Amino acid sequence: MLEGKAMIKETDMPEKMQTQAMDSASQALDLYDVSDCISIAAHIKKEFDKEYGGGWQCVVGSNFGQAAAYRLMAVGKLQRQK
Repeated sequence: MLEGKAMIKETDMPEKMQTQAMDSASQALDLYDVSDCISIAAHIKKEFDKEYGGGWQCVVGSNFGQAAAYRLMAVGKLQRQK
């Protein structure tokens, strides 16, 4: 397990969805190496697809930009505190 604590940086997700995002990210980090961004993202996406239906996208990594358009869904940005 990684040291440190994740925090939600920006979101319009309901509280329940935020909690699930954090729980799914924590589970993924317990299952996969921190450098295996593809597997971590796939795990989080699978959990959200299962709970809220298909169509979710999940990006995991560092040093990337993001621009997203969405409709009737939620967006969240998590950042690990050091």
